[in-house]
Amino acid sequence: MKSTSVLFICLGNICRSPAAEAVFASIVEKNNAHHLFHIDSAGLIAYHEGESADNRMRSIAFQRGYHLTHISRPIRTADFYNFDLIIGMDNENISKLQRIAPPDATARIELLTRYCTAHTDDVVPDPYYGGTSAFVHVIDLLEDACENLFQKLMAD
Repeated sequence: MKSTSVLFICLGNICRSPAAEAVFASIVEKNNAHHLFHIDSAGLIAYHEGESADNRMRSIAFQRGYHLTHISRPIRTADFYNFDLIIGMDNENISKLQRIAPPDATARIELLTRYCTAHTDDVVPDPYYGGTSAFVHVIDLLEDACENLFQKLMAD
């Protein structure tokens, strides 16, 4: 298998996408496949640039064994060429990614929930204005989708 680069995207890169990055990286590591992947995350806005992940998301992720160390950054034009796969968390993310992608971009843009098998949610909802249960639900969705994404990429 050739190396695959995956970029997870959400609005501000402080909740869903850094958690997705950590969950996917953990799955890759558990399967001794770290040499086959480059994994990162970014946001569609630069509002939180330079910040750590949201404390609530870091806490819930930590309870599941994930360490969110990512520092928020906005998506860059180069990302559309440097990554094989850019994965958005919701339909608004996908629409904006499609609008800002250069016409000759090489990255494939996909919605993360297309890889869910245990959950039927259409999107990974933004937990920012929700309570603890919203953050827990996001981790549940990410674990489901990221495991299946990993299996699909390994099979390709």
